[in-house]
Amino acid sequence: MKILQADYYDPKINYDNLSHTAVKGLIQGLNDPFSYYLDPAEYRRQLNSYAGKYTGIGTEVSFKGEFPVIVQVFPGSPALKAGLMAADVVLSIDGHDAHNLTADQASALIRGPEGSKVVIKVKRGDQTLEVTITRQAIALPSVRATRLDGGVLYIRVYTFDENTAKDFDAQLKAALTEPTPGIVLDLRDDGGGFIDAAQRVISEFVSSGECFELRDHSGQVDRHDVIGDHPAATTPVVVLVNANTASASEMVSGSLRVHQRARLVGVKTYGKGSVQQDFPLPDGSDLHITIRRWFLPDGSSVEKNGLDPNVAVSLGAPGDMFDVSQTSTAHDKDTQLNAALQLLSKPIS
Repeated sequence: MKILQADYYDPKINYDNLSHTAVKGLIQGLNDPFSYYLDPAEYRRQLNSYAGKYTGIGTEVSFKGEFPVIVQVFPGSPALKAGLMAADVVLSIDGHDAHNLTADQASALIRGPEGSKVVIKVKRGDQTLEVTITRQAIALPSVRATRLDGGVLYIRVYTFDENTAKDFDAQLKAALTEPTPGIVLDLRDDGGGFIDAAQRVISEFVSSGECFELRDHSGQVDRHDVIGDHPAATTPVVVLVNANTASASEMVSGSLRVHQRARLVGVKTYGKGSVQQDFPLPDGSDLHITIRRWFLPDGSSVEKNGLDPNVAVSLGAPGDMFDVSQTSTAHDKDTQLNAALQLLSKPIS
């Protein structure tokens, strides 16, 4: 800093920019894709997303290979209307090369003021497409439920945010006022979120015992046990998972299987076995860093390994996935959901 002040050619140095950039570089040096620094504006946007609200285009992105990939396009969103699809590879955002951008970095670029436009270039198979989308206020769905064949209850959890535990409990209990032969819990493309929401969802299906445990760098163990009431403790359950089922979603999937309350159908999950925490700084910025690893009740970890399904079933195309928000959409092409419905008729062995 002294050298810059004394010898840099331009005397009008933006010291705020230098500070933010220095801290970003420091955190990047951890080589942890889940630890990052957010400037004040980015942190405000993240807080809104925790509450299920933000201004953007209505997509969820993950990082695969060398580029961010769209894993979910939310119902009624600007992204859906513009034609973006799950599995689109994001090449650039407003001219910014997306190569090696993490999911959070990509999301920060995609979001912006309501009414502003963002230009996104994606690769879809052999095609390269560029779309201009007007950002708008997005209210993310947390939980949606419906009845399927034979009265089976289908519950889709999109994300584990501040509202998930309450919404899940309300929709589950309302549905269980009628006879229910079984439940399909759909956690596909759910990248996780708050672990206390995961604990409460597990507790809906398990009457006693441990949900998961956390271990810090010193080896200290923090056990999270079943809490509250357990309205579906005896109802048969099958959980749908895929490669984008991560973190809190893997907690729920894995814990229900360890407790022999559910079987998993789909493909191997993402494999994120760590927990992050926000450390707000005095200027309104934030350090979001990994503080613990989490483990299932049997002591196993999903970190980098994921969960292998009990029944491996691939999906023909992203568009074949059942869309619970579209009441007219059938599930004929959703091979994973159909396999789950068949499995519900078989007892856990």
